[in-house]
Amino acid sequence: MNEELKNMKISDEDYAEYVRLTAMSDNYEDDKRRAELLGLGGRDILVAPGAILRIPFEQVGSDVFIGLYVYCNGNVTIGDHVLIGPHCSIAAGNHKFDPKTGYFSARTEKDYDNSIVIGEGCWLASNVTVTAGVKLGRANLVCAGAVVTHSTPDYAIMAGVPARQVGRIDPETGEYIWNHKEG
Repeated sequence: MNEELKNMKISDEDYAEYVRLTAMSDNYEDDKRRAELLGLGGRDILVAPGAILRIPFEQVGSDVFIGLYVYCNGNVTIGDHVLIGPHCSIAAGNHKFDPKTGYFSARTEKDYDNSIVIGEGCWLASNVTVTAGVKLGRANLVCAGAVVTHSTPDYAIMAGVPARQVGRIDPETGEYIWNHKEG
C-alpha cells in the first residue's frame, strides 16, 4: 500500500475490498456500496464499476445511477432521479490554445461558465458526451452516442453529433413526440 493510502487510514482489507468493488461486481448491492465508499451514501446513489467521479459530491442529487466507466470531471451538478448510462463523458472544462507556445494549456481555462448541469429526471443513454457549459433541462432523454454541445429545454429528446432536438416528452402522459422531417 502506498504512503497516501496509509495516511488516509485505510486498512489493507478495506483497500482490497475497494479495488474489488471498483473493478468488477456490477450489481445493486456492490453499486450501492461503491457509492458509499466514495462518500455518496445515504441518498440512493448507485455507482457502477470503473466510474471516475472528479466532481463536488455535494452536487450529486438523490436517486442517481452512474453507469459503467462513466467519466465525470469538474464543476458538474447532477439532479435528482438521473440515469447516466455506460461510457458517458461529462467534462466541465476547456483548454485554451496559446499561440506563444503553439499548444493547448495543461489546465482548464475559466473564460466562461463551463459548468455542466444535468437536470432532474434526465436519462443519458450509453456513450453520451456532454461538453462544457451545457445545461440539460428537466427530464431530457439523450440518445446513445449523442454529443451535447448546447443547453436544452425541459423534456427534450436529443440525438446525434452534435446533438439536436429530435422530439420531446409529454410531461403529463410520458409519450414521446417525435419531430417529423419536412418533404
